[in-house]
Amino acid sequence: MQTFVIVQGREHKPASLPRVKYCESFLCRLRGLTFRAPLTPDEGLLLVFGRDSRVDSSIHMLGVSFDIAVFWINSEMKIVDKIVAGAWKPAFFPKEPARYVLEVHAGRINDFEIGQAVEIQNA
Repeated sequence: MQTFVIVQGREHKPASLPRVKYCESFLCRLRGLTFRAPLTPDEGLLLVFGRDSRVDSSIHMLGVSFDIAVFWINSEMKIVDKIVAGAWKPAFFPKEPARYVLEVHAGRINDFEIGQAVEIQNA
């Protein structure tokens, strides 16, 4: 069964928020966005790891044919890093350890700022 959530800022909230797939299993994280159609502005993935880590929360874009906005979120539910990850690039690591990786349409890069507190709600 697929679970969908909404990640939103505790203070500054975008007008519309994407509905993202909650992805905590190894296979779901492994597949990610590889060989999928480009994301629309209303969809994405939230990769969930067991602990805060720079290595565990690193991503690759091999097999992903479109750019995405990536936000790393720690266990305290704060954005610790963000980038626009380019298609087909080998690896991206957050500047600080993170437990969650939010992957959404590249046009949403300004939805959150580093240091901002966020919350996850069921969609």
